Amino acid sequence: MTPFPPIETLLPHAPPMVLLDKVIAYEKTKITTALTPNAQSPFHAEKGIPSYVGLEYMAQSCGVYAGLEALAHNQPPRLGFLLGTRNFHATQSHFTTGDTLHIHATEIFRQDGMGVFDCRIVCNNQEIATAQLNLYQPDEQG
Repeated sequence: MTPFPPIETLLPHAPPMVLLDKVIAYEKTKITTALTPNAQSPFHAEKGIPSYVGLEYMAQSCGVYAGLEALAHNQPPRLGFLLGTRNFHATQSHFTTGDTLHIHATEIFRQDGMGVFDCRIVCNNQEIATAQLNLYQPDEQG
């Protein structure tokens, strides 16, 4: 298997807002990404990274999913928007720096630029955050 391209080539973001480290797995309706937060991570606080930042980790994972699709069609990554979330739940208030987080996103629905993804964050084989994201990716504007 060929290694995945760097995350920064799959998202239309500039540092320091590229929050993910790498793609772990990708298939037709699923993606798994990973990151290891550290003290230099955006959003770092005294206790670590607030768990609500996990929503952005999930949204960026969905963006990377779309970026890999675009790459397969020889197109650049496009902007997407997080419209909302349902059922966000985290088992802890902060993500610990130094722990590797695996973000899993599964496409539930996509049509006309709208998408719904079930997402979860796993650390040390334990699910520590879940949410369903509603996303929108507009058509290319000329």
